Amino acid sequence: MTRRIERAKALLRQGGMSVTDVCMAVGCTSLGSFSARFTELVGQTPTSYRAGDHAALKGVPACVTKDLTRPTRT
Repeated sequence: MTRRIERAKALLRQGGMSVTDVCMAVGCTSLGSFSARFTELVGQTPTSYRAGDHAALKGVPACVTKDLTRPTRT
């Protein structure tokens, strides 16, 4: 599930997709479960994460961005 959340974060940063579309794109079938798990791992809702400022990651290589934004269990 953490890999799905990691992919969802990347899709949400790119924009252009609704949270529901991102949920389905990463293989989740329940928006409620996806949102709850996303919030648990990331610390904010998918909608608030998408609305956040991700400009600092634009010039960073994808492999580094992936490492910096990897969700962790706390």
